[in-house]
Amino acid sequence: MPYANLTDLIERAGESEILQIADRDDDGTADPDVIAAAIEDASTEIDGYLGVKYTLPLPSTPRLVTTWAVSIARYHLHRDGAPEHIVTDYDNAIKALDRVSRGLMVIPDIDGDQPDTTERHMSSSPAQVFTPCALRGWR
Repeated sequence: MPYANLTDLIERAGESEILQIADRDDDGTADPDVIAAAIEDASTEIDGYLGVKYTLPLPSTPRLVTTWAVSIARYHLHRDGAPEHIVTDYDNAIKALDRVSRGLMVIPDIDGDQPDTTERHMSSSPAQVFTPCALRGWR
């Protein structure tokens, strides 16, 4: 399930950037297959992290996940080397996804399974040796 679309990319990057990085045949329009592949790759990468803590596919796409998908897709679309701010966005998205997979961050607005934050511990010990009865008369 793709977590972003062309409109999301344009809202974040602007039409001129998307045209520049996704017009592989130089016809003046962004190639839909190139954009679809970048979004699919980003979504697959995100699923690799989210699948650790959430049931996939997600029941809906929270805005935060769309933001990560756009950052990752833009990074992938810059095949000849992304500018520093795009690399930083990509790195930040991956770091956040890593925190989600380790249970350190919860994604708001997901109605599906969420990580179990309740820890359960069991302990046992041997029977008490020095009971009040055993110590009666001891001085």
